Amino acid sequence: MISDKSRLRIGLIGFGCVGQGLYDILQQLPEFGAVVKRIAVKNPTKSRTLPADRFDFHADDLLTDPDLDVLVEVIDDADEAFRLVSTALRNGRQIVTANKAMVAHHLPELVELQQAHGGTLLYEASVCGSIPIIRTLDSYFGSEPLHSVGGLFNGSSNYVLSRMTEEGSDYGPALAEAQALGFAETDPTLDMGAFDPRSKAVILVAHAYGVLLNPDQVLNLGIENITAQDIRFAAAGGQKIKAVASLQRLADGRVTVFVTPQLVGPASPLYAVEREFNGVVIQAAFADAQFLRGRGAGGHPTGSAVLSDLAALRHGYRYAYHKHTA
Repeated sequence: MISDKSRLRIGLIGFGCVGQGLYDILQQLPEFGAVVKRIAVKNPTKSRTLPADRFDFHADDLLTDPDLDVLVEVIDDADEAFRLVSTALRNGRQIVTANKAMVAHHLPELVELQQAHGGTLLYEASVCGSIPIIRTLDSYFGSEPLHSVGGLFNGSSNYVLSRMTEEGSDYGPALAEAQALGFAETDPTLDMGAFDPRSKAVILVAHAYGVLLNPDQVLNLGIENITAQDIRFAAAGGQKIKAVASLQRLADGRVTVFVTPQLVGPASPLYAVEREFNGVVIQAAFADAQFLRGRGAGGHPTGSAVLSDLAALRHGYRYAYHKHTA
């Protein structure tokens, strides 16, 4: 039995899909030894699954609470997330985030803040949901050269393309189905326009190659103009169209990063990754090809990545950025 004094005390900022997912996971895993002590949300009138007295409405109050061991930030607003996370790091706090846009746009600053003030930021949940890709690159492949890293980083666009392939339908009906099932947002631009996987690619290239990029430096072409005719053309050649993120070191040492619709054949492990699932292929210099597949979104899958970061923080883990030299 774990006593209350020995439990990891969590301040949770945001109680949407991921926040509720993490809370539910911790309720089912008392042996993990963590408790959500405070929850900060923005809207005091919104109906939620917990009593109203469980919520705070000023996230800044959690940033300076000495009774909290770690902060978990899982809100949608990237600008507000950066304000909260950067403030927490200046205070030397430990924090976990799932906000890929925030991390991608501010990673150089976030790395500098950790080095300057001694805080720790982990963000496994920001890329590919339940797939442990960031720590794999940062730790396991921290020293080994990588020829390429690529894959399907967005479950929404992959779902749409899967349904277009299965039904022979155009983009519009497949998108409408994805929205009705909750796999795509009402405004699908970030996912279908490949802005979301672009952010994830920017995060991964920092750990795979030590390169800190601005998302605007990365080419992203979405799937909005893919038609049923395009799908049939691919199928005629035994291929599928997938929205693939590609990170690659060229022979001259330069690194290229882009996200585009690509033709994928049966020889690729990405060929069989369908619907809301994500997949990542790592081509290492000595370990050769590695493939990871899992759910790329959802409360429990993404919450499991947050849980993993909480466990890592408990054991003093922080990203090493082994390949970043400047």
